[in-house]
Amino acid sequence: MNAQDDTREAIRSSVRAICARFPPTYWRTLDSQREYPHAFVNALTEAGLLAALIPTEYGGAGLGLLEAATVLGEINHFGGNASACHAQMYVMSVLLRHGSEEQKNRFLPEIAAGRLRLQAFAVTEPNSGSDTTAIETTAVRSGDRYVVNGQKIFISRVLQSDLMLLLARTTPRAAVQKKTEGISLFLIDLRKTKGLEVRPIRTMLNHATNALFFEDVEVPADQLIGEEGKGFSYVLDGMNAERVLVAAEAIGDGRWFIEKAVAYARERVVFGKPIGANQGVQFPIAKAHTAITAASMLTENAATLFDARQSCAAEANMAKYLAAEAAWEAANVCMDTFGGYGFAEEYDVERKFREVRLYINAPVSRNMALSYIGQHLLGLPRSFS
Repeated sequence: MNAQDDTREAIRSSVRAICARFPPTYWRTLDSQREYPHAFVNALTEAGLLAALIPTEYGGAGLGLLEAATVLGEINHFGGNASACHAQMYVMSVLLRHGSEEQKNRFLPEIAAGRLRLQAFAVTEPNSGSDTTAIETTAVRSGDRYVVNGQKIFISRVLQSDLMLLLARTTPRAAVQKKTEGISLFLIDLRKTKGLEVRPIRTMLNHATNALFFEDVEVPADQLIGEEGKGFSYVLDGMNAERVLVAAEAIGDGRWFIEKAVAYARERVVFGKPIGANQGVQFPIAKAHTAITAASMLTENAATLFDARQSCAAEANMAKYLAAEAAWEAANVCMDTFGGYGFAEEYDVERKFREVRLYINAPVSRNMALSYIGQHLLGLPRSFS
């Protein structure tokens, strides 16, 4: 093992020790009551795990995306739900790469110490969906501030965050040569924001999801990330990181499902023998394990490229696609193995089953990922203008 392998194993050990303090009953209760896992997130913060990507000079661990992926993947592997805190990882890459020194000095030490949470990323809108360049939320410069108006949808953890990244148009789409221009990124201090209405959306899983309504929300100009009009390219960095990290979460879930299925297939006896002795049960589990292993290798490669600041958009999309598909396959195999018991809450299969289904659709649906691969990697014609 090299130093990086030692670090990742130490991370896994730390994550497992924390997760052991939060048994399945903890997650089951939160899921039934649709509550945020504050105690769990606080424990991760206190251990320094959510500051993995923050450089040491700002109080963080100074690690890379590969180590951050290890944290999130191991949470799900242990049966938890890393979506409660993953945004602080992938949003961090945007702030680190494109934020000003003043912004980093002001916010990063507070985030690393757990005094501030940055868990919300407001991009998606009702009328734009996956077409980020079609967003309609506007930010109009007025003196030393911007005035924001518009809507966002399916924005998670806003009520549990102190800070939020917001993408808005600062130049109308009709007034730019390229549709990717004229979009800007802001770091919003939710503690001081007036005119923002947050409406929770109840979904099939416990994801703290909301619709946001901005009405003349004033944002200080010094909270603009990077240059005005360049926000789309900045967000791509965050999206690549997000896809790698979510792939790691999906892989963690897949491993949980496989281990759960294997244990049950060994102990469940029907017709006088363990059901795992039947190839009809054994082969699907083995196939799911193979797919998860392959997805893990691709995800680690994408994270390594990201950390080296090399192009990784294709790898990030492929990793997210393959991991989501493999995790969903593992979920179905586990449910089939458990049979009727898989639908009972006490086994946690149905909870994790609902959670893992999200990866097929978001972030970035499988068809959008395939579209990127087809057009940008294989050179096929664009299917949309």
